[in-house]
Amino acid sequence: MPLIDTPFDERPREKLLRHGASSLTDTEILSLFLQTGRAGESVLEFSRRCISHFGSLGGVFNADRDCFVACPGLGEARYAVFQAVRELSRRELYSQLQRGDALSTPDTVRQYLSLQLAGRQHEVFCGLFLDNRHRVIAFTELFQGTIDSAAVYPREVVKSCLRSNAAAVIFAHNHPSGVAEPSDTDVRLTRKLTDALSLIDVRVLDHLIVGQGVQTSLAERGLM
Repeated sequence: MPLIDTPFDERPREKLLRHGASSLTDTEILSLFLQTGRAGESVLEFSRRCISHFGSLGGVFNADRDCFVACPGLGEARYAVFQAVRELSRRELYSQLQRGDALSTPDTVRQYLSLQLAGRQHEVFCGLFLDNRHRVIAFTELFQGTIDSAAVYPREVVKSCLRSNAAAVIFAHNHPSGVAEPSDTDVRLTRKLTDALSLIDVRVLDHLIVGQGVQTSLAERGLM
């Protein structure tokens, strides 16, 4: 159905203004970003097709550049808009983390790390460095690897902690496969880093594995 034939109160923009953003479906949210459809395809139909193509609304926003622009109807201009939205979200979440205690806002930490790492085509190992009140000092991408591994050197991690004068750290890395289950290697590495950092009085609070739309906490699993 063309958008013009949709009852006024059911059009995404009017629905949002009347009932709030939470009332919108994924298709309706995406349609507000896309704004227009294609020849013979309304913006809602186009949005529905994009979500089907990428598997989810998150899949659209997390798609890499080549995959995004290869989808019929999407292109460089829309890719730039979507990346700007992701960056806006990252900056707002980071601002929230800087204003408070990272341990008091675990959901914000997870959302921020997911925005940083989800959708990456290669493994990236990073650290969220905290002061003695668990406030954020810095977020740093420490190592980048291949599609299924990243070499992590404890000595370099220790140096990064000393440079930032951190009292604690939350580690995170992504699994490009989308599966957030920790491997035996992940567990051994976490324990090795915990032992190394204990020598300089830096606590490892958690190690998060980021997959597609899901994160796994090694601390919650009792694996640290």
